[in-house]
Amino acid sequence: MRLGESGDASRLDCPRRNDLMRIIMFYHSIVSDWNHGNAHFLRGIVTELGKRGHQVSVYEPKNGWSYSNMLLEKGEHVLRQFEEAYPGLYGIPYRLDLLNLDEALSQADLVIVHEWNEHELVRRVGAHRKRHDHFRLLFHDTHHRSVTDAAAMHAYDLSGFDGVLAYGGTIRDIYLAKGWANRVWLWHEAADIRVFRPLEPAAKVGDVVWIGNWGDDERSDEIREFFVEPVKRLGLKGMVYGVRYPKHALELLQEAGIGYGGWLPNFAVPEVFNRFRLTVHIPRRPYVTALPGIPTIRPFEALACGIPLISAPWEESESLFSPGLDFVFAGDADEMEQQMRSLLDNPQKAKRLASHGHETILARHTCSHRIDELLEICRELGMTALHSCRGSGRLIATGMPPLEIVPSLCGSANSGQTDKEVFTLMQKIDANGKKG
Repeated sequence: MRLGESGDASRLDCPRRNDLMRIIMFYHSIVSDWNHGNAHFLRGIVTELGKRGHQVSVYEPKNGWSYSNMLLEKGEHVLRQFEEAYPGLYGIPYRLDLLNLDEALSQADLVIVHEWNEHELVRRVGAHRKRHDHFRLLFHDTHHRSVTDAAAMHAYDLSGFDGVLAYGGTIRDIYLAKGWANRVWLWHEAADIRVFRPLEPAAKVGDVVWIGNWGDDERSDEIREFFVEPVKRLGLKGMVYGVRYPKHALELLQEAGIGYGGWLPNFAVPEVFNRFRLTVHIPRRPYVTALPGIPTIRPFEALACGIPLISAPWEESESLFSPGLDFVFAGDADEMEQQMRSLLDNPQKAKRLASHGHETILARHTCSHRIDELLEICRELGMTALHSCRGSGRLIATGMPPLEIVPSLCGSANSGQTDKEVFTLMQKIDANGKKG
C-alpha cells in the first residue's frame, strides 16, 4: 500500500461516546521500522487504542529517512507485507511547510509528539496548544539523546506541552532536573502480543540469532565480545539481522561463520525466533553507562515470543524483570559462552527460562498495560471522562473505513479478560484471522 499524497486528514463522520478520544500522533514513521525501533511500540499502542474504539491518526514526514531507506533496500513489496501484518494501520505523510495544524488538530482530544521530529514541528504544535484548550499535548522521549546530545534536546520548545512521556526513570529525572518540563511520566515500552507471541514449534535452522543494527559504533565492541566471539569459539550456527553494517563488520561475521540476513521487518521477527534455539540482547553503550533501567524494546519482544534470552550487561534498576528467571545476564565474553552452552545443553532449563519470561510479559508488559497507563495520565491531565473501554470491536483509522475485528479478541468492557486469556485466544486464530 503506497502512502497517500495528501498531508490533510479526512474525517470520519461517526458517532463518538464521550469516553473515547480522537488522538493525533506525530512520529518519524509507523510504516517503516528500518533502523527505527520506535515504530515497534507505536504500532502496538495505535492498534490497542483502535481496538478500544479510540480514533487515531499518525502523521509522519513524507519520504522520511527510515521510510526511504526501507524502500531503497527492499522495494515497494514490503509495503504490502506491512499492510498484511497490520491491517488498518497507515501513516499520513506531510510536508512541514504545508502542514495545516488548524485542520489537523481541530477535533483532537490528545496529541502526542515524538522526540524524533523537527524542532520547528515541536515549536509549532506547542504554540498551537497555547492558543487552544480543547486538547492535551504530550512529548514522547524514547531515545538516549537527553544524555548524548543534551543541547539538541534542550533546544526543543516544550513550553506549550502539558507534559512528557519518558521511557525510563533516568530520562524522567533529567527532564525535571534540567527544567525541560514540569510534568514527566514514566512510560516504558512494551510488547505487542498480537504480533509477538510463541508460534507453533518449527524445525530449527540454527543455534543463536541476534537481531539488531550496527548503528553508529555505539556497540561495535560489544557485538564482537558478546556475540561474534562466543559463537565462533563454540562453533555454533549463528545468524545476524540488522542494517548499517559496514564492510569490516560483515567481514567479521563471515570470518566467524555467522550468517547475515540484512534488514528484517519487525513483524517477521517471531518467525525467525521460532527457527533458532536462543537469542541475545546487546544494548547500546549509552543505556549501559548513562541510562540505567532502560532495556529498549528488543527484550520485551523476545520474551513475548517465548525464546530463551541471554543479555549483555545493563542495570535492571526499575524492576521490570527478574534476571535469572526471565532471562540471564552474561558479564563478559566468557560468561556469554558459558550461558550459551548451558542453555543449549539443557533444553528443559531453556524452556523454563523462556516460559517465565513470557509469563512476565503477559502479566506486566503488553501494549494493553501501557494504554491503561496512558489513560490514567489523561485523567491526571483533567480528561476525567475517560474509561479503559476495552473491546469496542472496531479499529478506527482516519481516512479509511472502520475495520471489523474479532470482537471477542479484546473482550467486552465487563468481560474481565486478561492479557494471558487474549494470548490464549490468539493461539486459536489462524493466519486468516478466523477462529479455528
